[in-house]
Amino acid sequence: MNIPKMIKIKQYFNNEKLENVDQTVKEEIKHAGLQIKPGAKIAIAVGSRGIANLSIIVKALVESIKKIGGNPFIVPAMGSHGGATAEGQREVLESYGITEQYVGAPIKSSMEVMELPGDGLENKVYMDKYAYEADGTIVVNRIKVHTDFHGPTESGLFKMLVIGLGKHKQAIEIHRYGVYGLKELIPLTARQILKHGNIIMGLGIVENAYDETMIVKAIRPEVLEQEEIKLMDIARKNMPSLPVDRLDVLIVDTIGKDISGTGMDTNIVGRIKINTEQDPPKPKITRIVATDLSEGSHGNAVGMGIADVITERLRSKIDFRATYENVLTATFLERGKMPVVAQTDRQALEYAFKTCGPIEPEDAKVIRIKDTLHLGEMYVSQAVLNEIQHLPNIEVIGEFVDIINDRNELIKE
Repeated sequence: MNIPKMIKIKQYFNNEKLENVDQTVKEEIKHAGLQIKPGAKIAIAVGSRGIANLSIIVKALVESIKKIGGNPFIVPAMGSHGGATAEGQREVLESYGITEQYVGAPIKSSMEVMELPGDGLENKVYMDKYAYEADGTIVVNRIKVHTDFHGPTESGLFKMLVIGLGKHKQAIEIHRYGVYGLKELIPLTARQILKHGNIIMGLGIVENAYDETMIVKAIRPEVLEQEEIKLMDIARKNMPSLPVDRLDVLIVDTIGKDISGTGMDTNIVGRIKINTEQDPPKPKITRIVATDLSEGSHGNAVGMGIADVITERLRSKIDFRATYENVLTATFLERGKMPVVAQTDRQALEYAFKTCGPIEPEDAKVIRIKDTLHLGEMYVSQAVLNEIQHLPNIEVIGEFVDIINDRNELIKE
């Protein structure tokens, strides 16, 4: 089978970003007017993957708290990540560059939690034991569109308060309610944590479409929900997307937890893979091929079930224990199912073309992306180019090339 030649294009988005992330963090903390008693123990809750400049942000926050007079430490704010073990979650933080030596603060990792008053809430409310026993807690997270549901607050500080600070026990408690738990119970639970916990600040991060830090904002707890909703609107407007609404084949070079909580962003590929939820109206993609698993995913291949075909290269890197722990905690089993496995990249593409309908490969609409975080540059087929080349935000780079080499592998970037 002939694999169609493809050409690289550049897609332009709003590129507003912070030039000095470190300084911005320090200015935000200063303007927040935090009142911390000398020597007060301050927990900094951090844990989401794939955030640009995260180690720099955390280091600047640590330095700011020390300057005020506090004694900061880091808490891994994660549910089932790191295999749901204290050591595993410490290792995940360190893989982000958040080490005790770099940020200048100890990491206190534990799966122990304390139960907070629920005030009649149908689910229980938990908080990391180290954070609970501190004099104050600061939560740090990127605010972005969620991969499971849509609402006023999606993936951000409210989610970090609940699923992150509540550790694996809270993650299980919320996820057992399915999408209802995520959409309805997370806001209610977050309000309980703000009411009964020791939250003194949230540090919200918004990134542009190029995965660069655009906004860092220190938010006091009494206005956290209102301010997160505002930042969510900005994040939604700056989310990248594919340049067409319908594809025959999408090739995703790499999936992984450090790229998206679902391996590949469901908003980008148009597939949610939750039985009770409808897929987004666009894009509509007939076949998705995923060829590799990121090193930063630590073997967690959750989201592979969103694809139709994967390669043996990807399959060989899967840590099924970590993957299933994540999938079972979330309760969305479809995302953990293994697709058809091809021995090579060429075979994977052949499987996709054979099953994407009555269309010849050379006439198919095909896009190849690095991952769902990076959509600034991509390879497109002639059929896609015909549809987008007139758009003002599209630039063609180079010539049409064979994307499969003599070893049946996708050509390297």
